Amino acid sequence: MTPRPAVMDRSRGQPGAARPKTDPFDSRKICRLVPLLVEWFATNARDLPWRRTLDPYAIWVSEIMLQQTQVKAVIPYWERWMRQFPTPTALARAKLDQVLKLWEGLGYYTRARNLQRAARFLVSARRGQFPSAFDEILLLPGVGRSTAGAIASIAFGQPTPILDGNVVRVLTRLFGIAEDPRRKITNESLWHLSQALVSAAAAQALKPKISDGKFRISGPSSFFNQALMELGAVTCKPRQPQCGQCPLGGNCVAHRTGQIQAFPAFARRAPMTARKFVALVVEHGGKWLVRQRPRGVVNACLWEFPNAELNGPNQDPAAVASSLLGVKLNGLKPLTTVKHSITRYRIRLEGFRAEWRGPRVGLCSAGRWMTLGQLQDLPFASAHRKLLRALLPEGRQFVHPSPVLQ
Repeated sequence: MTPRPAVMDRSRGQPGAARPKTDPFDSRKICRLVPLLVEWFATNARDLPWRRTLDPYAIWVSEIMLQQTQVKAVIPYWERWMRQFPTPTALARAKLDQVLKLWEGLGYYTRARNLQRAARFLVSARRGQFPSAFDEILLLPGVGRSTAGAIASIAFGQPTPILDGNVVRVLTRLFGIAEDPRRKITNESLWHLSQALVSAAAAQALKPKISDGKFRISGPSSFFNQALMELGAVTCKPRQPQCGQCPLGGNCVAHRTGQIQAFPAFARRAPMTARKFVALVVEHGGKWLVRQRPRGVVNACLWEFPNAELNGPNQDPAAVASSLLGVKLNGLKPLTTVKHSITRYRIRLEGFRAEWRGPRVGLCSAGRWMTLGQLQDLPFASAHRKLLRALLPEGRQFVHPSPVLQ
């Protein structure tokens, strides 16, 4: 029997050990929710390019890009990607630098590397054909349980559950699930609930009329799962949810109890750690020194300027920058400061610009010398891409995507 998490005690608005009179996973409630959500989605679905196709490869690429990335940011990347790599075979044959350059700016570059790894597997093991079975989709690098469920349901119409961040938020609010969704028992209960919902959608076999004729669906499971994700993305938002426009408001525990912001009930994370780095942007005869990050580290295979982390608050950033290459540099001066966050780290990167007047061969072991035009064709880590942008002459735009990818 699937364990179930604590549910809000509606009389107190707090998690309670006593189960409310109505089972939170009541099949009658589930059956009520499905047609309401499907009807809402039929007239409110956004016109997204990957919804105009049932090509599992195209849907897979969109699902990977949408991981921890907003739809409006993904659309132009997905369109460029599908033009450049329209099939698994095209992606498998590409150079890694091309793949990373096309991904540049989306972040979480492991996703791009895994896409190519998976494409090469599809070409070598399946003649470029995308699998239709959930268990086989799940074997692809970078594909987790929710992503596999989304692909199997959207592309192939299978009643497979999904549980991304949007869906977690919707389900915990709808059913008043007041435990941390990251806990194993709670997470498995949410999977059980998601399965019950998509199974109900498949059983009801609803055939809604789509307001936009471009929308392609493979069946009721496809339609319902997309509706569930859409509700979390556009209506049941983390902050300022639009409850007045929600088709499920009358069935939502969080809305009825006025505890919307209490869900999902994530435990507090540890505070972010501050880290400081310096980078040296050194020029010699119109070329700039850069290096490629090794495999097996964060931002593997991306390009960057020579840099180092400050080990203490009393270190002088300029002094550290000038000593990075172990040679005397001329005209060291600040270039720009970049602030950004990665996972649990809050990072400050101070860039310094300098000139090297000695023989270029003396610094060859530190990296490669390239012109600004060549640098713009390389995939850079996001912070170092901002350093590169600071180098461009005023009025000259940073080229993206690279001309080689047109």
